[in-house]
Amino acid sequence: MRGLERLIAAALDEDIGTGDITTDTIIDDAFFASGIIRVKENAVVAGLMVAGQVFTRIDPRVRFTCMVQDGESVKSGKILVNVTGRASSLLKAERTALNFLMRLSGIATLTRLYVQELAGTDTVLLDTRKTTPGLRIVEKYAVRAGGGTNHRFGLFDGILIKDNHIKAAGNIKKAVKHIQRIKPYHKVEVEVKDMKELKEAITAGADIVLLDNMDLKKLEQALSLARGKVLTEVSGNITLGNIKAVAGLGPDFISTGAITHSARAIDISMKLTNIYKKERT
Repeated sequence: MRGLERLIAAALDEDIGTGDITTDTIIDDAFFASGIIRVKENAVVAGLMVAGQVFTRIDPRVRFTCMVQDGESVKSGKILVNVTGRASSLLKAERTALNFLMRLSGIATLTRLYVQELAGTDTVLLDTRKTTPGLRIVEKYAVRAGGGTNHRFGLFDGILIKDNHIKAAGNIKKAVKHIQRIKPYHKVEVEVKDMKELKEAITAGADIVLLDNMDLKKLEQALSLARGKVLTEVSGNITLGNIKAVAGLGPDFISTGAITHSARAIDISMKLTNIYKKERT
């Protein structure tokens, strides 16, 4: 993916810049090393492919051997990867590769917790556009590794009429009809905050309604009205503590930005286990 290649190149440029002055001063190119990348807490792994490409972009001769797969649940202490190559190459790639692996595994781990809360229901967990600028392509990948489902990737691949769109258009009916006239083959989702707006969205012909920031009592009423007429998505203040109760009301989807914007990085480290010198021939 060209987007991923650009992301990795930018991340390495940010870290290395004009050169790794510590490694370049201390480590001769004749030295090679083996090492391990180990997780230091229970986690769901994500980002192995990204981390591997960081190493091979620094040096195509680096051997990056995965011992687990993305999406796999692992225990603290598990070796995720064996790496072998020029010692200087391993050290230059280390931090950038680990940053990706720690961040993406954190998202996958948190996503898995939310998905587990939905067990036994038909509700699907969706992510949002509340991602780190520049990292959306990999953060949404991590959501999938954790068992979640991607909502629209950006503004270009899905229609969601939100409150400010409605205000600018005049009302929900005008906004929906305008979209249907100009983009007749696109599904139309409308964000609503109360029963009045919900009824207007259904009457206007919305395909999906996003029930935003409603308490459980209002959600129950809204879902009862919408059932069989439109698909339903619930969003706003969704937590691990309340998602099961929300899912119990029967929405088609629940979306939360927390799985990306509030995920904690997983503690993962790299240690060189063997350093040796190859004599030049």
